[in-house]
Amino acid sequence: MRVHVVSDVHGNSRDLAAAGEGADALVCLGDLVLFLDYADHSRGIFPDLFGAANAGALVELRTARRFEEARALGRRLWGELDAAGASRESVIEGAVRRQYAELFAAFPTPTYATYGNVDIPRLWPEYARPGTTVLDGQRVEIGGRVFGFVGGGLTSPMRTPYEISDEEYAAKIEAVGEVDVLCTHIPPDVPELCYDTVARRFERGSAALLHAIRTTRPRYSLFGHVHQPLARRVRIEGTECVNVGHFNATGTPYVLQW
Repeated sequence: MRVHVVSDVHGNSRDLAAAGEGADALVCLGDLVLFLDYADHSRGIFPDLFGAANAGALVELRTARRFEEARALGRRLWGELDAAGASRESVIEGAVRRQYAELFAAFPTPTYATYGNVDIPRLWPEYARPGTTVLDGQRVEIGGRVFGFVGGGLTSPMRTPYEISDEEYAAKIEAVGEVDVLCTHIPPDVPELCYDTVARRFERGSAALLHAIRTTRPRYSLFGHVHQPLARRVRIEGTECVNVGHFNATGTPYVLQW
């Protein structure tokens, strides 16, 4: 059995269309939408609306953890858009819909997917075609192994679309229970898995996920979210914990075989 796993697709539909080649199934751990590319400030919804210079300024402020100033910049730019008669919500949703139409069309059959923190879950049922199974706090058997899926991220200063409370996230982890492969968007709360060496900040990892790994001992814990982690894999209580990679940048899926 061969399963390919991707995360943090962020608009890379070209490589996504080839990600399932040679695999029995594709697993996607979310963040399909590209709002702002930290490496290329000309790519994404934000620069499409406000230009690469403003995108670069926003990235610089966020990287320096000057979140209040970043939000002030955002409010000013969105205020100008509102003044021109465009609704922020409708503009973003329209752009996300265009990306989703292209990305979901690129998924092979079968695909098993969960949400990332920048995704908008309520839109997924409109774009998920037959052959794509969306799971969140749920389990599925793939090739004789049980995979559990928990999507989204935890609340953070970034205020991305699908952030939930620690309590809600823990409840989904508990609902999944014991599995062979635990698939999440965010990592367990382990410093070397949560620190992004380029953004120079800790992303939020889950303590509930770490507890589940230690108590239920799945064979694998697979996740993404941190684009350039200090460590891409660690072993915890017999579980191989693997950041499957920043697919937007690499275009290469992680391969799981048994």
